Amino acid sequence: MKLKAKDLGEDLIKELIFYDKNLSWRKKGIFVRIRKTNGKIYLTYKHHKEAKIDGTTEIEFEVNDLEKAKDFLLRLGLICYRQQEKKRHKFILGMVTIDIDTWPNIPTYLEIEGKTEKDIKKAAQKLDLDYSEALFIDARQIIEKKYGIPVSTYKYFTFDKIG
Repeated sequence: MKLKAKDLGEDLIKELIFYDKNLSWRKKGIFVRIRKTNGKIYLTYKHHKEAKIDGTTEIEFEVNDLEKAKDFLLRLGLICYRQQEKKRHKFILGMVTIDIDTWPNIPTYLEIEGKTEKDIKKAAQKLDLDYSEALFIDARQIIEKKYGIPVSTYKYFTFDKIG
């Protein structure tokens, strides 16, 4: 069966993860990220409140200077806690985004994002996936819980450096 998904290509995504100085955000599922992907730079606030489809608050916007964005966050009192990277192959299928993500030292996995649970279930069905096996947690939690890699304690989680 042909899915008719639009292939947006592959990219190496580089990210800087920021927390508050006492790391209380980490326990609450809050972080700020600077991401470089496809020649663009994005600043993102994320708060993973609940492990469900709509349990994450995300605010993201484009910035034009990674170093200025980093300096801004540092001057606000945040700490640059981790550098990380992943390879991502992105597709659009109907109303959802499908990302095939490869992180260092774990098997490649699939992420489906959409505005509604109905759209995500429909995409999962088209891909012949069992929706009952879906996880509604962030990548850090997947890496730590499923693969036993304590990535939240690392300063680097890149293809060249881990630890």
